[in-house]
Amino acid sequence: MLDFISQYWWTVAIVLNYILVIIAVATILFKSINPTKTLTYIIVLLVFPFFGLIVYYFFGQEYRKDKIFNRKDVLNNTLIKSINQKLNLDPETLTSYEANIEEDQIRLIHLLQKNDKSPLTKYNDIEIILNGENKFEILFKDIQNAKEHIHIEYYILKDDKIGTKFIDLLCQKAKEGIIVRLSFDDVGSKISSKMKKKMTESGVNFYAFMPVLFPRFAGKMNYRNHRKIVIIDGEIGFVGGINVSDTYVNYPENKAYWRDTHLKIVGEAVFTLQTQFLTNWNFVADTTLELDRSFFPQNKVQTIQPVQIAASGPDTDWANIMEAIFFSIVTAEDYVYITTPYFIPNDQIITAMQVASKSGVDVRLLIPHKSDSWTAKHATNSYLEQLLEANIKIYRYEKGFIHAKTMVVDDVFTTIGTCNMDYRSFNINFEINALIYNKDKAKEAKAIFMNDLESAAQIDFNQWTERSNIKRIQEAYCRLWAPLL
Repeated sequence: MLDFISQYWWTVAIVLNYILVIIAVATILFKSINPTKTLTYIIVLLVFPFFGLIVYYFFGQEYRKDKIFNRKDVLNNTLIKSINQKLNLDPETLTSYEANIEEDQIRLIHLLQKNDKSPLTKYNDIEIILNGENKFEILFKDIQNAKEHIHIEYYILKDDKIGTKFIDLLCQKAKEGIIVRLSFDDVGSKISSKMKKKMTESGVNFYAFMPVLFPRFAGKMNYRNHRKIVIIDGEIGFVGGINVSDTYVNYPENKAYWRDTHLKIVGEAVFTLQTQFLTNWNFVADTTLELDRSFFPQNKVQTIQPVQIAASGPDTDWANIMEAIFFSIVTAEDYVYITTPYFIPNDQIITAMQVASKSGVDVRLLIPHKSDSWTAKHATNSYLEQLLEANIKIYRYEKGFIHAKTMVVDDVFTTIGTCNMDYRSFNINFEINALIYNKDKAKEAKAIFMNDLESAAQIDFNQWTERSNIKRIQEAYCRLWAPLL
């Protein structure tokens, strides 16, 4: 037997591969997933021996049904339940908001409340922050003034120039007796052993999210924590697209200008950010943190700026952020302005944008002219013609790389967060967005979008259809991998 295997090892390996492929294909067919995604998995499994099984192992598991971790320990906590109950507004109160919140937005609020216990918060003070240099100036000042605790969760944390300043400040606060809890994604982040030792000696509590053996080679082949949030004393929260790395700060020596958007929140919405952090912390620290009122202090803000925090990932029952974006597009009456660095959407979003545009809504999409990913760039380009055919205006940002993840609708609704308009953000990664139901902030976000368009070039439909066949082949190839990117 061993002689046979050693003599025909390649044949045996191929036979074993396709036995496993048959089992995998049968499993995929029994799942109720998107037909395009199903076909992609099947093609990869059949055409690429061994490699196809590896791809399916990393991408094909449905963690929304078989969750990586359970959120109930936190959500069912008596304190959390009490806070959420106070924050949740009854239908009569919501109706009284109609002067500031449109009927469609009230329906969206109910959708998220039912989907994932995401309460609408009323009293908030919101600041939209442009670019990393401005964000870190504000963030560092707030961290410096922390009195109780600092909770941090980042996809990318590097100990380069800005990262070292960030970590040094955390170490300083920890030495002062402030409780610092830090979670960073093991694939996205790069922290030296020396810096980790310094944090340990200073008293900073830190954990890597889902550690991998070779993070440099793991790339995106994992379910990653793509969130970027900071909570200070349970009163101040930050969320948005800006990670901790020199790339996100427009230093004079940087090769490319980086255009990004972040959000600072003071008020009740910070409670929901805190809940999301605590859920993740229990997972990464492999413990159940004892919750007390210091995590959720009495709110002092009296400004009415309604905000809802939407989180999605392998720990949620529904694709909450994608559903919120879809609903906002299909219910738009005047305009929908979207900014995203990666546009590899599912069929639902494509259809929503097309239907909105064909019904008279001004739909505009702003994407980078130059991408940091060859595959993502061509996959994005493969979707543009069908959008242009529906009279959707598409712009490519030329001043540098635009990394903001924002959408503004009808001068009444804005979303800013970590979620890209792609399969990975909608279905695979852990993401978090703030949904803002405020006319003034919507108008501010609209003005920012229009200002960004001044550094962008609009794609002409006729010129786009005349692009070379080589580019079309590249697009077709990359689009095949779209559900996996």
